[in-house]
Amino acid sequence: MSTNLRPSRVLREMRAGQLSTLYKINLSDPRVAEIAAREGASALWLCNEHVPNDWLNLENQIRAAALHDTDAIVRVAKGSYSDYIRPLEAGAAGIMVPHVATEGEAYQAVKWTRFHPLGQRPMDGGNADGGYATINTQDYVSFSNREKLLILQIESPEALENVDAIAAVEGFDLLMFGPGDYAHLIGKAGNINDPEVVAARRRVESAALENGKRCVAVAVPGTPEELLSRGYSLVHTGADVVSLNQGLKAALEPYHTHSEPNKSDSLYG
Repeated sequence: MSTNLRPSRVLREMRAGQLSTLYKINLSDPRVAEIAAREGASALWLCNEHVPNDWLNLENQIRAAALHDTDAIVRVAKGSYSDYIRPLEAGAAGIMVPHVATEGEAYQAVKWTRFHPLGQRPMDGGNADGGYATINTQDYVSFSNREKLLILQIESPEALENVDAIAAVEGFDLLMFGPGDYAHLIGKAGNINDPEVVAARRRVESAALENGKRCVAVAVPGTPEELLSRGYSLVHTGADVVSLNQGLKAALEPYHTHSEPNKSDSLYG
């Protein structure tokens, strides 16, 4: 039987002490995911929290990324066991759980997504991550526990208060501070570089390092060497909608700066 399971690129790079790149995909066309993967992103951030995506299309995005050895990391809708494991069973390299606020919520995420002895994830094996029932059960279990990423997001003052206990939970890989939501919740929406937001981000960094975890960098300045020394292993480098807007602006703006052409001289009169 086949044992052709694809290991996580991000985990491979992280274990080698390298900084991995993460590019966010808001658009649902799998071709957009493939274009980003072709350009060399270590991982794509696919969103099922805010983006109107369906499960079949998500599976096609995951498959498009894997064609180019790019991990698909799916931000799930918080709170549903099925929402947590479906991306993994579709072949995603990992999931991102938003708005984790307590030690109990962190433990629940591990329990739902890790097989015994790390957790209590129920087993199927008949989907992409199990080679459609061609993988030996023990190989499937050990590979999943070793090669599937679990990222927990810290996005609120409550989560920050509990970050040390959250970081101490065994069975997940990275913490990700959400500066946008945190700034909003302290009454400073949009001010992600406010000193209070920066201090919160630093506290998340410290909690991760003290508990043997790594971090995801979102809007964090610094060279790759600086980020690695502060505990970052994955850096968010952009998003498809931002790149599209920037590209359109660059293409159109030179022409928009000129005055409106005389209607009588127009080709279509």
